[in-house]
Amino acid sequence: MKPIFKFFVLLPVIAGCATSSQMAVDTEVRRLCAIDGGIRVYETVKLSADKFNQWGQVNFYRPTQGENALGPSYLLKHERRLLIKSQSEPSHELTMVREHFTVVRKADKKVLGETVLYGRGGGGYFGAMASIQL
Repeated sequence: MKPIFKFFVLLPVIAGCATSSQMAVDTEVRRLCAIDGGIRVYETVKLSADKFNQWGQVNFYRPTQGENALGPSYLLKHERRLLIKSQSEPSHELTMVREHFTVVRKADKKVLGETVLYGRGGGGYFGAMASIQL
């Protein structure tokens, strides 16, 4: 087998291998997710039929509206915290983030539900590779 052919056969295998720093951050992502990650529903709200389209999908979600993405009755709050950011080249930069989404009813300011997720990005030899835990 020609050496160049061996190189191209092994390249995907090498590119797919996680570095030790990636594995350490992935372990931390799993640990933190087990502590406080996931979805919590505090109150279920029954929506009327006019809130859905003909395929049963909600028709009031507007992601470009920020906190008002859920319409006039609810707030969608989003907090993103950068927990780790390595000091390497941008193409190899290793990061770990915590994302927290909260749905609040505007009328009484009651939290209806929330979700927390952790994720790791970058740290690879060939650009950003990601691992998100929910």
